[in-house]
Amino acid sequence: MRFPSLLAAALTLAAPLAAHAILVCDLDGQPIDPANGHTTAHKTGMMHCRDGAGGLLQRDQELRDGVFMGTMRYYRKGVLQSEFTVNERGNRDGIAREFAATDGPTNPVLREDSYRNGTHVGLSRTWQPDGTTPARLTFYDDDGREIAVAEYTARGQLSALRCGPRPVFAPHADDAAWCGFKGSPQPLTLYGHDGRERSHLVLLRGERIRSETLWDNGKPNETSERNETGGIDRVFSPEGIKRREVQWLRVGPPERNRRASTLEQEFHDSGTLVHERRWSVTERGSELVLEQRWYLNGQPREKQEFSSVDGRPVRRDTRFHDNGRVASEASWLLADRYDTQPIGVHKQFDEQGRLREERHHDARGKLTHERSFDEAGQVLRDDEVFEDGSRKAVAR
Repeated sequence: MRFPSLLAAALTLAAPLAAHAILVCDLDGQPIDPANGHTTAHKTGMMHCRDGAGGLLQRDQELRDGVFMGTMRYYRKGVLQSEFTVNERGNRDGIAREFAATDGPTNPVLREDSYRNGTHVGLSRTWQPDGTTPARLTFYDDDGREIAVAEYTARGQLSALRCGPRPVFAPHADDAAWCGFKGSPQPLTLYGHDGRERSHLVLLRGERIRSETLWDNGKPNETSERNETGGIDRVFSPEGIKRREVQWLRVGPPERNRRASTLEQEFHDSGTLVHERRWSVTERGSELVLEQRWYLNGQPREKQEFSSVDGRPVRRDTRFHDNGRVASEASWLLADRYDTQPIGVHKQFDEQGRLREERHHDARGKLTHERSFDEAGQVLRDDEVFEDGSRKAVAR
């Protein structure tokens, strides 16, 4: 049988791997086992651990009177990869850095963070692989919340920005100027990774008051204008045609940052207005008061008007022929979003605007009377309608 020889070969191959994985640590040249408290008790100094005796350095770990705290360093193939400090609880505390861990002559810092008992605080910086071009700046508040961000392209151009309530990036970046904390706001350009301009911003005290994103051809994609009371947002096609517009107001306390739309418009790719909704805004919220649609020839298509009668919500519908003349009129009592009750007289008109049909309803929404007319306005049919659906012609 060949099993013993195969097993022996496997063990022979595994032996160097197993030996390579064994950590050998020392403190001031004396062997030490970090997993054995007896060998670390009351010790102070820097422990060095290698991949086996004489192997590549894997980590450094500081001991203070037998407690692992202070500086820690990790290595990759003997090259420094990360360095940070920990407190007596084992949580990161202080400056932490990550390095490129390359085999070249330099080992640039790629990331630098600040911690307080394991929580990100203050400024965090990352760099592109070259170690000199910035990649991202992040500022964390005392509770670890991310409150400001700046991102850069590989060329070092600003690509994204979120301002904090105050300037926080100096001296590494001038967010005081970018975010409008220096007097009058100044335009700011953000770039894509291809080097093209991607958006334009104007900020005041950290808030965007104007913004514009761009299509690849440089034409506006989305624009936004804001002030203390509200704003206007617009969307454009790559050809520069406005496709959507929303106007809104700020409502409620400032800290809640709630907004209520007052106008929404949608446009065809030809630029023609095809849909519109309007709201009235009160302290209780917003209420839809008008919704309209248009034909592509510019004539009105349908209109819904919302109001209140005796404290009850009512919707009045008007539909149009494509020549602009009224096609029908009807009113509905809105019991809820999906339940409507016809009220009053519903009318239908021909393309010349002549009345051709009337349908009368009682207070319960039941059809009670129906009439139709010819082109000259003469009555063709005049029926009384009963609850069971039966009819009776009204005597003339």
